[in-house]
Amino acid sequence: MPARDLRGELDAFLNVNNESLIDFRRDLHAYPELGFVEHRTTERIAARLSEAGLVPTPLPRGTGLICDIGSGDGPTVALRADIDALPLQDEKEVPYRSTITGVCHACGHDVHTSIVLGTGLFLAEQAAAGLLPGRVRLIFQPAEEVMPGGALKVLEAGGINGVDRIFGLHCDPRVEVGRLGLRVGPITGACDKVSVRVAGPGGHTARPHLTADLVFALAKIVTELPAALSRRVDPRSSLSLVWGRVQAGSVANAIPDDGLAEGTIRCLDEQAWHEAPDLFKSLLDSVAIAYGVEAEMNYIRGVPPTINEVTSVQMLRDAAGQVLGPDATVPTPQSLGGEDFGWYLESVPGAYARLGVRAPGETRQIDIHQGTFDVDESCIGVGVSVMAATALTALWEGHRTSADQDAVHPVTA
Repeated sequence: MPARDLRGELDAFLNVNNESLIDFRRDLHAYPELGFVEHRTTERIAARLSEAGLVPTPLPRGTGLICDIGSGDGPTVALRADIDALPLQDEKEVPYRSTITGVCHACGHDVHTSIVLGTGLFLAEQAAAGLLPGRVRLIFQPAEEVMPGGALKVLEAGGINGVDRIFGLHCDPRVEVGRLGLRVGPITGACDKVSVRVAGPGGHTARPHLTADLVFALAKIVTELPAALSRRVDPRSSLSLVWGRVQAGSVANAIPDDGLAEGTIRCLDEQAWHEAPDLFKSLLDSVAIAYGVEAEMNYIRGVPPTINEVTSVQMLRDAAGQVLGPDATVPTPQSLGGEDFGWYLESVPGAYARLGVRAPGETRQIDIHQGTFDVDESCIGVGVSVMAATALTALWEGHRTSADQDAVHPVTA
């Protein structure tokens, strides 16, 4: 990137716009919307972008939008924000508490949205001044909390066509505000749902030898499959099966004729994720046959692992160092939680960071997906600075790489 005082430019922008971005976040927090019904949220984002002279394009389903900034000359970098809320009750006593019963921004998507909006407004000023060496695509994505995720709708709409690299971030209440958590490789896990319905003839508990002991067979499926999975794949993939629901029978002295088990399968390795359904089915069949029952599997694909590409992580690190200081980045652990940002990274390189939102000196352990979740709102300005610097870093690096390639392989008439 050419020598410039980017930090000073961002500080000047935030001095003017930080309060309005916080107000925007509080408005979204007060009026949260669930996945694929984020109509008001989409309208609010579109209005702010249009006021800045940009041209947002709604996604075909009517919620979420895409907005390009800059010319088509040079590389294209995408910045993604998720815009949906969770079906949780807001338990905070704050002026911007959710006004919608049973719906709350308990995962920080209102913060993500405000950050990418602010980044877009800053980059629009850069483009108008001729300082944007390429194009930035803002992706305001619906339904991240709805498996398999609204990212697929963005992909279906061509939302990352022509994109060279993509970046996203997520609030992390374990990290102090002003810091950015980074990791190369898997940062979040794949998450699939599986249900197994077991059927048999049923019978009397006094004569289990004359029928199929369905409850015993179901118990074997519930206990043996997680152990078998862990022995059939590389342990470094962290493939795990955890049951959340088991149901069979209604009385103590009758062997039922059907039963059900439901759970989730999670892993950090893309190959293991692709192979998991067939492996699960073969193990299930072997246990069911051994105990004389029929087992029907319903395997529901969720999201792939989010695997950060090394160059993109370095761009985030360089950008954070430039606008926040050399000690702003910290290592972040892997999580087996699902995140549909992984769908984008199956198509283009990119990286996903964790944004510190914990207030200095805060000692309470507040996690995401809780009705008490909130952030230190200075994280919005931090996020704008990091995302803007990252986009510019990636654009200039892509511009330089293209120039180097042209020098090595000049275009001839």
